[in-house]
Amino acid sequence: MRTIWDISRPLTNDLAPWPGDTPFRYELRWYLSETCSVNVGAVIMSVHNGTHADAPFHFTRKGDTIDSVPLEKYIGPAVVIDFAEKFSCTQPSIAIADLEHARSQIAEARRVLLKTNCFPDSRRFPDWIPVLEPEAIAWLRELRVVLLGVDLPSVDPIEAKVLANHYALTAGNIAIVESLDLSEVEAGVYQFAALPLKVVGGDAAPVRALLWRD
Repeated sequence: MRTIWDISRPLTNDLAPWPGDTPFRYELRWYLSETCSVNVGAVIMSVHNGTHADAPFHFTRKGDTIDSVPLEKYIGPAVVIDFAEKFSCTQPSIAIADLEHARSQIAEARRVLLKTNCFPDSRRFPDWIPVLEPEAIAWLRELRVVLLGVDLPSVDPIEAKVLANHYALTAGNIAIVESLDLSEVEAGVYQFAALPLKVVGGDAAPVRALLWRD
């Protein structure tokens, strides 16, 4: 029987949003009863709550919106690279040297998922996050990577005013998926799917991200 790993963060009312962003809220508006045949819920949320895909429109006015991004980038082989021990106590960046050991897997899968465990509790927004160095992004571009996923709320530093890594990844046609939950997944190559909802004009969209092995 095929094992499927759900690497999406649960959308709950205690989920920590990006500071200042719209929090996630779900509530029942209709209740199953003698006079009502169904339960019906309503959701208020930012499109950046939980596990989500960023569109270029998120950080550039003329960028593609999430409903027009190429879906093939979000389905296919992906390599999980485990940095959980490396980033347990310090605030480093991720360099080419940290990725080099997985070069052949990266070149083959062309989708890279970085496991840091630096955002372990979805109810508490992290104080800092590790991010890729510019040279590492250029290196991924040379390997023709089409997607980068992280278990962090952003691919740029939390305090960043200019989203340099977002720009660099998009310039290399690399799709961005943020706030994955890779805590139960070991390093290695998997099949991956994380299709963004078709939010017309959206700067991002929630995804249900999955891993499996054939």
